[in-house]
Amino acid sequence: MGFRGTITDASDFDPTADAETLFNAMKGFGSDKDAILDLVTSRSNRQRQEVIGAYKCSFGKDLIEDLKYELTGKFERLIVSLMRTPAYHDAKEIHDAVNGVGTSERCLIEITASRNNRQMNEMVAAYKDAYGRDMEDDIIADTSGHFKKMLVVLLQGARDESGVVDADLVQQDAQDLYAAGEEQWGTDEAKFIMILGNRSVTHLCMVFDAFEIIAEMSVEDSIKRELSGDFERLMLAVVQCIRSVPMFFAKRLYKAMKGLGTADNTLIRIMISRSEIDILDIRECFRLLYEKSLHNMITDDTSGEYKRTLLNLCGGDDDLAGEFFPEAAQIAYKMWEMSAMTKVQLRPTVLPASTFDPAADAQALRKAMKGFGTDEDAIIEIVAQRSNAQRQEIRRTFKSLLGRDLMKDLKSELSKNLERLIIGLMLTPAEFDAKMMRKAIEGAGTDEHALIEILVTRTNEEILAMNAAYHSAYKTSLEEAIHSDTSGHFCRILVSLVQGAREDGPADEERAVSDSQELADACNAESDDMVMKFMSILCTRSFPHLRKVFQEFVRFSNKDIEQIIKKEMSGDVKNAFYAIVRSVKNQPSYFADRLYKAMKGLGTDDRALIRIMVSRSEADLFNIRKEFKETHDVSLHEFIKVETMIGDTSGDYRKTLLLLCGGED
Repeated sequence: MGFRGTITDASDFDPTADAETLFNAMKGFGSDKDAILDLVTSRSNRQRQEVIGAYKCSFGKDLIEDLKYELTGKFERLIVSLMRTPAYHDAKEIHDAVNGVGTSERCLIEITASRNNRQMNEMVAAYKDAYGRDMEDDIIADTSGHFKKMLVVLLQGARDESGVVDADLVQQDAQDLYAAGEEQWGTDEAKFIMILGNRSVTHLCMVFDAFEIIAEMSVEDSIKRELSGDFERLMLAVVQCIRSVPMFFAKRLYKAMKGLGTADNTLIRIMISRSEIDILDIRECFRLLYEKSLHNMITDDTSGEYKRTLLNLCGGDDDLAGEFFPEAAQIAYKMWEMSAMTKVQLRPTVLPASTFDPAADAQALRKAMKGFGTDEDAIIEIVAQRSNAQRQEIRRTFKSLLGRDLMKDLKSELSKNLERLIIGLMLTPAEFDAKMMRKAIEGAGTDEHALIEILVTRTNEEILAMNAAYHSAYKTSLEEAIHSDTSGHFCRILVSLVQGAREDGPADEERAVSDSQELADACNAESDDMVMKFMSILCTRSFPHLRKVFQEFVRFSNKDIEQIIKKEMSGDVKNAFYAIVRSVKNQPSYFADRLYKAMKGLGTDDRALIRIMVSRSEADLFNIRKEFKETHDVSLHEFIKVETMIGDTSGDYRKTLLLLCGGED
């Protein structure tokens, strides 16, 4: 692949003149930061080294030391880092990672997983020159176990780069990885280390494809199941870099900037190290994965000269619906292909209680609510640790044994969010969904996000059961309620979904090509025609079929379906189609994002939090937990614990949510 950086050699380069410009910018009281950043970011690293030499010749001073003296904070770190060669910059990052207070494992992982043989060997040599010690010895002294072994393998800079692929060895390696993990109790970590640490990129890409056929899951999912801790994170980073280095760095940049606070060391390291290699592809991958361009996220997350320097390295803003660069188009196509091939085992967090006695539970619940005060702990322990089917038995037994309505008793004894959560758990899934739809429709303002979330993510059977429960509870049809509270194309989309008539079955290859061509053609049609065409396909085809449609859409249009929806549509229509695409691609990831948005920032959207935790606890909440940790670098358990403390004095609501969550990741 050719040059994909943003920083190139300046055409009329004069190192002596540049040295004088920098000297004048730092002379006297204060410094001209704009002059410094404009010059440094418009020269290649090779040219900066010449400027350092010219500065010493002209003024007898060390340019880097002068920059350190004149500048401060993040801006100083960024400018000074730009003045080092790539090898010495990487060497310093590794040195700081292993010699600071505690080891920065994420820095070690990022650098060792992403550098090629030449970069690795130059970095090791630079480390020896700068610090008089062997990098390998320092890393061995500061790490342990399989994590240490894999780091040592990567540090050798000896990955096969011949480009020759042996088809028989591909199959053998795929089988060996499967045998080392999925096929046995325990994991043969040495086999993972040997194959992932030495085979060529081309070879491993083919191994990963073969592995998916054998294991019916991606190699990433296998690593998540079989490995743990820093070793798991390192192996996942290696796999991600084998698949796409730009995609790996796009994810790292997003995690560095999202949420409260910015991981500036990570942001600086990546922007510098990739500015003369592949930052254009990283920008495109960033746009593919997230809802804003890298340029916009840097703009929102940083300030001052620091921001200006980073934006110069970034090199420009990307039109959200612009065509893909070749690298990103291939990645987008491959992502949909992987989504179609990977068979994810959905796992709940709430299972039926093994020793279940509905009469004993009914008596215990009555005792918890009888007399002065309520024993919330007893209620929570029973309700949150029984399956929904078992809770229905408890409801029936409570009435037959005690002649009382359990739901009425719970409502009278509990209050606020705890009451809403416990009552939600005691309803059948259909009753709960019907109630959530009613809450979303009635009152001041419609909760369109709730309507979308429920109708997009439920199966046909669940939607039909919800329709029946809604009619039974509210004496009107859900379709009529939707008609009365929404309008236009959004209403038509919801009505289509509420029929519960989405097609079942696998992708029809020939029809998928036709559907994708129709979607691509519709992008050039009038707005109303475009929405109707999208609705006729996105609201009716099976999810496996739509995965293939969206994959072929990239090939026909050189654009991603998500970006088209964001760019060409608006409001609730955009949100509905976007939710369908996200659910088709990875439904647990969609829910993880919904949970994050429900809790982040000021105030918690408790209705959304309760709705998702209740409805997914016996479906795929374990998978949602994993996606949450992967995307947001914090466990769902920890996020709930922190975010629900505000305004929740009793802690009972939080305790129930954490029981449903099912554990720390």
